[in-house]
Amino acid sequence: MEHRLLGFFSGFPSRHFPRDVAGRLAREMTQRDSLVFVSAWPGDYERNDSDCAGMYDMFLEYGLDFLHHDVIDNRMEAAQAVRLIQEASCVFLMGGHPGLQMRLIRDAGLDAAICDFPPVVLGISAGSINMAKRSLDTKESLVPYEGLGLADITVKPHFSPDDETVLSTLLKVSQELPLCAMEDDSAIFLADGEASHTGRVHWVDKGGIRPFFQGSQFFHL
Repeated sequence: MEHRLLGFFSGFPSRHFPRDVAGRLAREMTQRDSLVFVSAWPGDYERNDSDCAGMYDMFLEYGLDFLHHDVIDNRMEAAQAVRLIQEASCVFLMGGHPGLQMRLIRDAGLDAAICDFPPVVLGISAGSINMAKRSLDTKESLVPYEGLGLADITVKPHFSPDDETVLSTLLKVSQELPLCAMEDDSAIFLADGEASHTGRVHWVDKGGIRPFFQGSQFFHL
């Protein structure tokens, strides 16, 4: 499995891409035929339509328009959803509930298509959690579950170093599973097996925390 670009996003509270994130997307996404969003609230259609429109506006703000864009949720037949993924220039795994998103992906048989076809896969919040080989939703459980396996990187989005309760939990989990704790407005990009990042990202491992370094090569696509 090979992807030209993987992007892990924590969250963008202002509903705008930071300029360095938008610049990286503009450089990499030269083919923009189809953008496919995958919901993390599969049954909330009104929310999905609103979030899809709002997130697409984030691309448009920087001139990153696509010929068409769609959102996959429970309204769509599995065969159509798989076809959209297979033909997508970019798949964007949306934020929301990680478990509900993974159930949608597994039930519709989207996992193989996501892993094998799109040249660009992006995830935000729940979506970035689910891109991992070993995914972890600390709000639900401290036991990892099988993610999509796009990369050997486990992400904790919306991290704040000032939240001592969350930090304590992550330090405990990191004894067995290293984590990338991402503050909002940060991004991790993986291309050709090498990681780079923008914003504030922390590496949590073996009960310690330090800054995440550019050029890390311990992730495997």
